[in-house]
Order: sequence, then structure tokens, then C-alpha cells
Amino acid sequence: MSTVAVLQGGRSLERQVSLKSGARVEDALQRLGHTAVAIDVGADLVARLTDVAPDAVFVALHGRDGEDGTIQELLEVLGLRYTGSGVAACIRSWDKVLTKHLLREHGIPTPDFHAFSETAFRELGAAQALPAIERQLSFPLVVKPAAQGSALGIKFARAAADVPAAIVSAFSYDRKVLLERYVPGRDLAVSVVEREDGEPVALPVVEAVAEGRDFYDFEARYEIGRTRFVCPAELPEGVAERTQELAVQVYRALGCAGFARVDLMLREDGELFVLEANSVPGLTETSLLPQAADAAGISFDALVERILAIALERAAA
Repeated sequence: MSTVAVLQGGRSLERQVSLKSGARVEDALQRLGHTAVAIDVGADLVARLTDVAPDAVFVALHGRDGEDGTIQELLEVLGLRYTGSGVAACIRSWDKVLTKHLLREHGIPTPDFHAFSETAFRELGAAQALPAIERQLSFPLVVKPAAQGSALGIKFARAAADVPAAIVSAFSYDRKVLLERYVPGRDLAVSVVEREDGEPVALPVVEAVAEGRDFYDFEARYEIGRTRFVCPAELPEGVAERTQELAVQVYRALGCAGFARVDLMLREDGELFVLEANSVPGLTETSLLPQAADAAGISFDALVERILAIALERAAA
């Protein structure tokens, strides 16, 4: 059995979600016979990892530092094996604008969009281009920070009057803002986990149905009772397979490894659009990856064991 450091908490806005994910992973590792060492990530991280000298590091650190490649870079410097995607894939997945450009390059459908930095608005007069953007994308619009997880900072702009406040809100989370054409339809998620031979496999599709609202935001995602999850999603014939195939394409295009989650919208006419990818998906009681694994007959303990085994095998190879 292995000694596994479980990285969680940290300083991001997703700290509480990360602590919940980390606690579940710890419990699973202990049931599996491993020695799990919880580390709330902070300034003493290197010292603590040096003291523990783990066989592997389980990254349950969501948000900035955990998903943007920062922690992965540090772990590589320290020569430690870790779960999930590498530095480059995390950078690509964390930046939603970069993700969407890469999807376009690979011919993968994603909603039309425009993105600007805070500097462009402050120093280059980008605000004067908003009417043109609004005409091109049409209303309603989705306004979101370019780099943030768990649906944080996302606003729904139904008219031009809603856009300035939505942009200000997005800039409070990141220095780049993404304006995206809203795709009405069904909110789907596909988790991808690699087999022992390294082949990525899509788990059953999960549909998130926000109760009493028309938009799936942070509160709807994490507060029990705010969202109803259906897994496997009840979809027309052939749609589930197309959704899973598309998720694997995204996984490969971004260079993900180990496991990841891809979020999509199924438009009313049956067309699928990829919204984003998550390189360190949640592992809480309401998170989508564990639900999908359960629907595939994979217990949470078995899921954790597989993710750890993939990391150990990849590093050893």
C-alpha cells in the first residue's frame, strides 16, 4: 500500500468545495488500505511534502493553483507523482478562452464568443465595441470570467442593460472576460477516466436540472436541493453516444490525463456544444464525476483507486 498526500483547501474561492472533495478522498484511501495524509495547501506545502515523502500526491485542490497548472509544476519540480492532468493540459483547461480557441482549431463545436482583457476595456476602449459584440452574438448572453471554476462569476445578460454589471462581476474574478452566445437546451456533463492501458473512456452522461431557476450557477451546483441530477441522462436515441464521443475528443484535444470532466449543452434541435473542460473535477457528494462513476457500476472507492493507479503507472512508465 502507498502513502498518499491529499492536497486540498488552499486559497482559492473553491476552498470549501476542495476540502469536501479532499475529505472524501482521504476516507476512501484509508478504506483501501493506503496511508492518507491530508495537506491544506499553504506556504508550508514544500516542507510538508518533504516531511511526508509520499509515494503519490492526490490533487483534490480546486480552483486557482490546483487547476491552472501551478501545483502540477511544483510537484514536477519536487519529482512527485500526482493524479490528473499535467501542467500544459491544466493551463489549457483553466483558461476558458484558450480552451475555446483550441476546440475551434480541432473542429469541435462551441458557442460563439468574444473575449477581452481588463486592459482592453480600460486602455483600448473595448467597451465601445460592446454594441457590435451584442449584435453578433445576440441576446441573451452568458458573461463569465475566463479563468474560474465551479460556475463562479457567471452572469446571464438578457439585454444590453445587463451587460456592464455582468462584466464588472466577471472582472472581480479574473482579468479577462468571456462573452458567449447563450445556447438554450439541456445542461450535460461527461466525465472521462482512463483505463489501465491509458485509453480514455467516457462515463454515463449526467444532466443537471436547476430547480426553480433557468441557469445553473455556483449555488445550484453545490447546495443540496437546488439541482436535480439525472444519471444516466434520459436522451434521444444516439445522443448519449455522440455526447460521450465528443467528450473524449475534447479530452484528447486538451491533452488531459487520468481523468477530467467536459461540460456541454444539448440545444433544442439536437446539436451539441462544448462549454468547457475541468481538469480537477469535484469529488463531493453532489459532484458529477462520482455520480457518473456510480451509474457505470464504479464505487467511489474504486474510482479513487483507479485514479491513483493511473498516476502511479504513468509516472513509473
